[in-house]
Amino acid sequence: MQGVLSQHQPLFMFKRLAIVALMFGSTMCAVELRIAYAVVQRVLAQQVFTDDGRKYVRANRTSKCSYAYLEHPEVAADNGRLRIRARFSGRSGIDVMGRCISLGDSFTAVIRATPYYRDGAVWLKGVDVVSADRDGFYVRGVRAQMASSLSSQFSYRVADDARRMLEQPAAGAQWKQQVVNFNVTDIRVTPDAIVAVVDFTVAVQ
Repeated sequence: MQGVLSQHQPLFMFKRLAIVALMFGSTMCAVELRIAYAVVQRVLAQQVFTDDGRKYVRANRTSKCSYAYLEHPEVAADNGRLRIRARFSGRSGIDVMGRCISLGDSFTAVIRATPYYRDGAVWLKGVDVVSADRDGFYVRGVRAQMASSLSSQFSYRVADDARRMLEQPAAGAQWKQQVVNFNVTDIRVTPDAIVAVVDFTVAVQ
């Protein structure tokens, strides 16, 4: 059975599962869930690029002399890994009598990572960052900071979305559904989506 999480459908399509659950009262089901990259990009915008479309990796928008941020993320696949391209802009300096003395740069950051499942969510591991058009001491330091930040900040709560959909009562129903077991057994990156193999149990009471 397949479920699709697309740009226009924020939750799962599990109608066939619901019918089986109602017939038998409880069911264990394995589903191949496809998470479109438009969804991943939207989650990045909601959780990571939260400051008017920017993700500050140093300081914030009030800082004029020393700051660093990413913007305009684009998500795709890259040889079995997730790839995020974003524009980086930053400066690192000190304010001397009202004048900023700093080093700065702007470049396209290419972030590659492997998605994995932990504690009800999809996270990123093995994160590495390269710069498509720049290099140097400052750029290398920024790349290391970005890799650490994304590993700890990005997560997609796939279990929460599943429960929201599967436990929603049908109109006029005299029963209720409850997800009593949920686990992701495998995740892989395909050219058009992240594919997760999901095992779960729905009990109907």
